[in-house]
Amino acid sequence: QVQLVESGGGLVQTGGSLRLSCAVSVRTFSSYAMGWFRQGPGKEREFVAAISRSGGTTYYADSVKGRFTISRDNNKSTVYLQMNSLKPEDTAVYYCAARLILHTGVVVTPNEYTYWGQGTQVTVSS
Repeated sequence: QVQLVESGGGLVQTGGSLRLSCAVSVRTFSSYAMGWFRQGPGKEREFVAAISRSGGTTYYADSVKGRFTISRDNNKSTVYLQMNSLKPEDTAVYYCAARLILHTGVVVTPNEYTYWGQGTQVTVSS
């Protein structure tokens, strides 16, 4: 069973930064494409960022491009989301997701992911 555990959420002021981590309990972490999604109050879950198995390819939602950076450490079986210049509209529960994948691309659709973490709350005050 693959387990994902997010951490690093919290309360931050507008313009601040947070770094989310997602530790994945799996032997072959480098075989998994990873993604971050978020769900704000009263909103549907939306895509934030994705990264390929090797970390060589990344993809971002337009709303976070230039402010967020996704990365991974395959030796530590962990994916990160560095969030800078945070805005109140970034307030949401952030989820990481994993999918065992054969190709080297990214996965951006939530329905394509197999495993999900429990989420971590990010609140940005104005």
